Amino acid sequence: MKIFNKSTASLLSTLVMCLGLASCAAPLMFGGVIGGAMVASDRRTAGIQLEDEMIEQRSGTAMRENFGNKEHINITSYNRQVLITGEVSNDTVRRQVESLVSRVENVRAVVNELAIGTGSSTSERANDVLMVAKVKASMVDTEDVFANVFKVVSERGTIYLMGRVTQREAKRATDVVRSVSGVKRVVRVFDYLTEDELRAMQPKRSNPESVNLNAPVVPARSEQPVVTPIK
Repeated sequence: MKIFNKSTASLLSTLVMCLGLASCAAPLMFGGVIGGAMVASDRRTAGIQLEDEMIEQRSGTAMRENFGNKEHINITSYNRQVLITGEVSNDTVRRQVESLVSRVENVRAVVNELAIGTGSSTSERANDVLMVAKVKASMVDTEDVFANVFKVVSERGTIYLMGRVTQREAKRATDVVRSVSGVKRVVRVFDYLTEDELRAMQPKRSNPESVNLNAPVVPARSEQPVVTPIK
């Protein structure tokens, strides 16, 4: 069993209090601050971060207008790729949700992970809040994992990882998450960068003029969600 150091334990406690029970599948980003704030280490541009926020808001409005409180639907957007999680009453609603989200302005891809069945209980949602905090604390406590580049969502013990990462970073983060007690499976919804692309994103302090700030942004390559069962 992994034992967190004192600073990480304190961080875990703070996270649980900050998240509360209102948004049990809430994504969490780390950087200069905790929560939904835009951070300098985010690999998305400021414009894309803003678009992701708008996508979540517009999608949430569409869900409320069409389904009210009848369904449990969570929307998470990263780099304009939208992850839909939660539970709905039937397959017709599941398809309707995906169709509505896909029509939201600036959405480039939709990953529909909605389950059909009874909505999760209050205790299950509380556990999801704790799982997000535990996963992030484990990442922070691991020296070779940059926790701030991952967005984490939890639904009934399934951990969804989003971000712009290399294959190496994806594998290492998955290994760390798999070691967290209570995680049932890991689903990766990444935009992949090559190692060269990642190096090009890093500031070249010795020769700052070599960084072309006006260079066009090359769209990251996305993969189909990869499920890693926890045995």
